[in-house]
Amino acid sequence: MTAVHAEWTKLRTLPGTGWLLLAAAALTAAGGAIAANSVSCPAGGCQVDPAKVSLTGIDLGQTVVAIVAVTVVSAEYSTGMIRLTLAAMPRRWLVLAAKAAVVGAATLVTGTVAVLASVQAGELLLARHGITAAHGYQALSLGQGPVLRAAVGSVLYLALIALFSVGVAAAVRDSAVAIGMVLALLYLFPIISNAVSPAWHRHLDQLSPMTAGLYIQVTADLRSLPLTPWQGLGVLAVWAAGAMLAGALLLRFRDA
Repeated sequence: MTAVHAEWTKLRTLPGTGWLLLAAAALTAAGGAIAANSVSCPAGGCQVDPAKVSLTGIDLGQTVVAIVAVTVVSAEYSTGMIRLTLAAMPRRWLVLAAKAAVVGAATLVTGTVAVLASVQAGELLLARHGITAAHGYQALSLGQGPVLRAAVGSVLYLALIALFSVGVAAAVRDSAVAIGMVLALLYLFPIISNAVSPAWHRHLDQLSPMTAGLYIQVTADLRSLPLTPWQGLGVLAVWAAGAMLAGALLLRFRDA
């Protein structure tokens, strides 16, 4: 608990962290609202997944979450404070675990607010475009099992992105390099998969932390997915666990 309290104090006092988390929530909600308001289906019968459309802003919000998570780790290396931290807490894995717990908790709160706002905005805006249950679409309500799964899964997705970023930052230490690596792994996979053959495209989608992880948002035509929604989120969890393990090992065996 001492380590967690210390990391929470650092997070609260780190310049700009609160504003960045607020920006993550705002970008997520705004992105979803813009996507929902852009849906056009004048004749009806379009292939629209209301939940996924409303949660489109996660694609933007995750970038800010990654920046916050990386900064929490790399800021101490840039200032040299990491030496004091490790001197006060010799069990290095505990330091990383505390950082991950604090960043993960802050991201869960931010993600919950963002997702709730996204769903509410999506329900209102999509209804204006005729995307409602009365027209044969999945009702955009948290009382519906698939929509609740998409919403909860999106919050967990952001938390896993945060843990993934913490692990990468602990491994490479430099903030610019860590942010570049995280964003490259998230956004380059989809670009590369679109440039290869259909068979490789499917395999790359199954391995992509972003593409596979966002399957959790899909509530329509699930049979077309290479993985089930929870399996997709599991792929991202494996990436996050691998990054955290690599970060913990390098933190343990390298000099501060």
